[in-house]
Amino acid sequence: MAQGRALTSLAGWVEARTARAPEALRERVLEHIAAIATSGNAAADLADAAHHSLAGVLAAPGDRTVALDLLAADGLITLALLRQAEDDPAGLVAFARSLTELPAPE
Repeated sequence: MAQGRALTSLAGWVEARTARAPEALRERVLEHIAAIATSGNAAADLADAAHHSLAGVLAAPGDRTVALDLLAADGLITLALLRQAEDDPAGLVAFARSLTELPAPE
């Protein structure tokens, strides 16, 4: 049940900050968030969702069909950085650096 509450809370936070984004992009971002196991660390969860999105891009043929997932990954990284800045501004630099150190998708 805690997983569901965390996901609902994170989805609500994302919806509030993406209200003016194109509907298709917002929906895809939320799909990637729903596809991951939340940890309780919203910024890290958003970064994990971005990795999930990028894994789909890398597994797909290199054509336009991946454009929305690539945009979603970009948006999720931006949202992860925003959430980190809101939750722990002093940790933003370290968090941003950690995003470049994530292992490549398999």
